[in-house]
Order: sequence, then structure tokens, then C-alpha cells
Amino acid sequence: MKVNNVMIEFLSKFDENPFRAVLDGQEYIIGDGKPMFTVKFNKELPVMELMKSTSITLGEAYMKKELEIEGDLYHALNCFLGQMGKFHTDKKALKKLIFSSNSKKNQKKEVSSHYDIGNDFYKLWLDESMSYSCAYFANEKDTLFEAQNHKMDRILKKLFLKPGMALLDIGCGWGTLLIRAVKEYGVTGKGITLSREQCHAFRQRIEEEGLADKLSVELMDYRDLSKSGELFDRVVSVGMIEHVGRDNYNLFLSCVNSVLKKQGLFLLHYISALKEHPGDAWIKKYIFPGGMIPSLREIINLCADYHFYTLDIESLRRHYNRTLLCWNKNFNGHRMEIEDMMGMEFARMWDLYLCACAATFNNGIIDLHQILLSKGINNELPMTRWY
Repeated sequence: MKVNNVMIEFLSKFDENPFRAVLDGQEYIIGDGKPMFTVKFNKELPVMELMKSTSITLGEAYMKKELEIEGDLYHALNCFLGQMGKFHTDKKALKKLIFSSNSKKNQKKEVSSHYDIGNDFYKLWLDESMSYSCAYFANEKDTLFEAQNHKMDRILKKLFLKPGMALLDIGCGWGTLLIRAVKEYGVTGKGITLSREQCHAFRQRIEEEGLADKLSVELMDYRDLSKSGELFDRVVSVGMIEHVGRDNYNLFLSCVNSVLKKQGLFLLHYISALKEHPGDAWIKKYIFPGGMIPSLREIINLCADYHFYTLDIESLRRHYNRTLLCWNKNFNGHRMEIEDMMGMEFARMWDLYLCACAATFNNGIIDLHQILLSKGINNELPMTRWY
């Protein structure tokens, strides 16, 4: 397509799914066929910035209403983000953003920037269980709450818990999984987190449930586990390893190994990628500072070094797509409250985040895997998928 505008010319390579771009009252059709969505540009975006980081430039433009989507945001992103391989990222110019420090101090700050936004904010759009991770839709008509309960049941069944066992949850969130494990399986539990908001809320729940003799939570970096002197029969980590950084995957597994008893089970639930990559610049700048998505193969490769035997691997990619769409529906159901609480730009940013993540899961750009591992050989487990 021959055009006189350099921004439109830059965008013209994203032509796999046709769309309409509107700038200064003029329409441009990118791709062949009937446009699947429309992007209205209220301001021309500098091509140099698009070349530096396509995702940051487009993301910021959407946040500031310099770019608007006519129609359904998720539909547009689902059509567009399958072409993320065509995005530009100047890794040298964005080095500090993309490859941030893995120090304890910095990682605590990064985790806090996301999870300590406020419990009241998360309560508006998460389900009643306060589960901020991929749900499991066992039935087509499952509500989000039911699907989150199915997810927890599936994890706890995979761990093959028995009364009296000790369970550690690394990155325990608001504690629902541990509370469920203690009440339904008769185990004792400990959770660790770097979020003060989550830790405070979890401690309140422990007191309210009368579980102080069976359950505890600490503000603790996973790197301090080996110093604790504690041992656990089972370890679970849900959506946490994405925050440790590629250079620390080995250290993370070493810390799990240091507290897991021989023949113990470890379930790792995490957002994964097909291949190793540094991650999206906009997500790192605004949503998950320091976030890094491991590939499945690099985690499996490291597990062998700790005599971790792989018992089962399950992909929940499509479940996370649906989870995110449920969250986005809840989020927009409370849109006015969120805008009053956090501001319009924040609300547009989070709407974009939830829809973009749903689209990238749907397009297979990212995945979600649960890996079940045993420390050494465990011949006491059933020979079939008991869960």
C-alpha cells in the first residue's frame, strides 16, 4: 500500500488481519479484505518511538487516549497481537528496563509495585476467593469462582496430600490455597510473599479462621528459605517464578530443593513461553517490572540438576485466556469506581493489560504450565493420573 504518512507506512506491515486506521480524518486500510477492527489516532505517533519500542509507544498512546479502538478492545488485540514478532524493541536503549536488577531490594520493590496497589482494588474484580492466577474451567458453564475452586482442587490433588504433612507455598498471595489445604487435607502450612498487603490480609484470615496453630505466613524472599532450617513434604508455587529473573531460575530451584524432603512433591504453576525471550517492554514498564517468562524447556532442563523427576506437565493456556476475559468483564463492571480510585489513565492501562494478556494466550505467544515433580524417585504414588 502506497501512503504518504510514515506512521501508517510503519503500521502497514501488520497486515495479517486487515484493519482500518484513521488519522486526521483520513482512512487507511491495512491488509487485504474487510477490516476486522478500527484504530483511531488522535495524534500522530513518532516513528522513531515506534522503532524504539512498538509496544510502549502504542500502549502509552492508548493509555492517554491518543489512540482509541472502535469496538471491542479484546477483539482488536486478538487480531493484532498475533504479529508481535514484527514489533520493534531497541534492547540497548531499553536495557535497564528489560534487564532490571535481580537484587533482593529491587525485586521486592518490583513485586510491591504490582501486588501492593491495594487489596480494595483487587477485591473489585477478582472472585470471592481472591485468586490472582489462572483458573480451571472444568465445565463450560463454570463461573470464575467455581473455576478458581477447580484450580485449587486440581493443584491439591496433584500434590497427593495426607494428614500431618507440611506444605510450603512460595508466593502465597492472599492465602486461599493454603487455607483450603489445611482445612480439607489436615496438613500444616506456611506461606511466603514479598507483598505487605497480601501478607497482612492473609494473617487476618488466619486469625478469623482460627488456624494460627496450623498455618503461618511470612514476608520472606525465597532466597532465605535455605536459612530457615525447615523441611516440607510438599512445595507449591503459583505464578511466582515469573518474578525471579532468568539468571535466578537455578537459584530458585536450589532453594526449593533445600527445603523439600526426599520423595517430596513440588508443583510449579507458571506462565511459560515456547522459546526464551526477554519479555514485552510495555508490560515491564507499567505492569510487571522485572517480569520474565521462562520457557518450558529451560525449567525442565534445570530440574534434572536437583534430581527432580518430572511426573506430569499440563498446559492451561486456554484456561488463562478465559480467566483473563472474566477478570476484564469484572474490571469493566467496576470501571467508574476504579477510575475514581486510580484515575482514567490507570484504568485504561489495566484494561489494555487484561485484554492484551488474554489475546497473547489465545494466540499462543505465552502459555501456562503446571509441572509436577518429585525429589528423587517416589514409588508410593499411584501409577495413574490420580487427580
